[in-house]
Amino acid sequence: MKKNIASLKAAALAAAVFCAMPQAHAANANEEATKRHFASLVAPGKEPKLAELTMFFTLMPKGGDLHHHYSGAIYAEQYLEWVDKEGFCVNKTNYTIEKVKPYAGCLSGEGVLTDNTVLANLLQRWSDKDFYNHGAIQSPPDRQFFDTFAYFNPVASTNAVDGLQRLKQRAIQENVSYIETIYEIAPIAQDADFDKKALSAGVTEADFAALSAKLEKDQAFQGWISSYLKNVDTVSVGIDDANFTLRYQPFALRFLSPSQVYSQIVSSFKLATSNPKIVGVNIVGQESVHVSMRDYALHMQMFKFLKSRYPQVKLALHAGELSLGMVEPEGLTFHIKDAIDVAGASRIGHGMDIAHESNPLAIMKKMRDQKIPVEVNLSSNDFILGIKDQAHPVTLFRKYGVPYVLSTDDAGVSRNNLSGEYVLYAARYQPDYAEMKKLSYDSIRYAFLADADKQRLLKALDGKFAKFEAEIVGAGAKAKR
Repeated sequence: MKKNIASLKAAALAAAVFCAMPQAHAANANEEATKRHFASLVAPGKEPKLAELTMFFTLMPKGGDLHHHYSGAIYAEQYLEWVDKEGFCVNKTNYTIEKVKPYAGCLSGEGVLTDNTVLANLLQRWSDKDFYNHGAIQSPPDRQFFDTFAYFNPVASTNAVDGLQRLKQRAIQENVSYIETIYEIAPIAQDADFDKKALSAGVTEADFAALSAKLEKDQAFQGWISSYLKNVDTVSVGIDDANFTLRYQPFALRFLSPSQVYSQIVSSFKLATSNPKIVGVNIVGQESVHVSMRDYALHMQMFKFLKSRYPQVKLALHAGELSLGMVEPEGLTFHIKDAIDVAGASRIGHGMDIAHESNPLAIMKKMRDQKIPVEVNLSSNDFILGIKDQAHPVTLFRKYGVPYVLSTDDAGVSRNNLSGEYVLYAARYQPDYAEMKKLSYDSIRYAFLADADKQRLLKALDGKFAKFEAEIVGAGAKAKR
């Protein structure tokens, strides 16, 4: 009897393997055919087929967007809807949002949308639209980019449920299944004595500990942390489903006073240990301005101290978003290294000054060996820093095995999407299909997700790629008829 049962099991297993073989063979054949099709779109020595690449990457599953600023991802047109919803208006002279009752020099958001000239002028201030396509007097590109946030900030935090749902639908439309968004500014406090000492004699770990203890007893500060947690719980309702997952990072603004930055980092760490949807901590703001440069080493010490207290908290730090001539040469030599070696960053945002850092080969070896990826933002790197094509350090990351992912940074300001970033990468660097597919999977592998969520998304990505490759092959067969 046992032999008969064993024989039946063996026969069933063999039958299952036999049935699976045609499916596996078809999947492999589809992948190979997709590789050949993609190679024809980026053939070396030929002009990239941009329209076909755009369609290809819009259809291709792209995993996640790991460097994503919530407020910078919302398009200006949506902010104008919120202007009306909040009862505000837009000043027709300087295009700022006015929190007052309508007056003669004011338009509602709907009024701006229906006045083509006013809308065009507003979009040139609230985003990068038309920057290279008209002759008006303009700010330098970096100021143009960072100044946009001041225009729409009055409504940026007012309708997060609507904003996140819109971003979700937009992501699903272009086959992105995960976003890790740099969400709202972390709760903040100020301490004049700490600031005075930080800017004169310098602060120590004892000073960090003392200010942390003071903040723990600050009922208002702790209340703001509780409000932030409630906000995340509220806006995340109905976001996660079978097609899409969203997680959050609170952030500090690096150009504020030392105590304000430290308090924001403290609250960010507290938040990241209080809600599983808050998966990491960040620091943002233009890295090249005076205070950001002056206090950079101090900020890394702040992260080091708090990381020692909360070792499980993941850091994805903006570091090295600098180019030659933007700051003094010495300022280009240590930002990425300190973000990794001092602060303990698990991911690096931008990493643009790597070629100027002291001992860049050693830094890149560590990043390769410890699997510390760079979040590469091609559009904003081009616009803000003027770095693209073979000058972009992604060429170094590719050569020296540093992991990296493609991300959008601020898609609403750049008026781009993740598919567009993939198109830029493919057109500039002529990768093969295997590399593009790996970038998609890596955007999930390097996410700050719980292991169960990560495995769920990776498994879903397998199915999405099988479907995509079958569709590409099917479309190619029809095109030949």
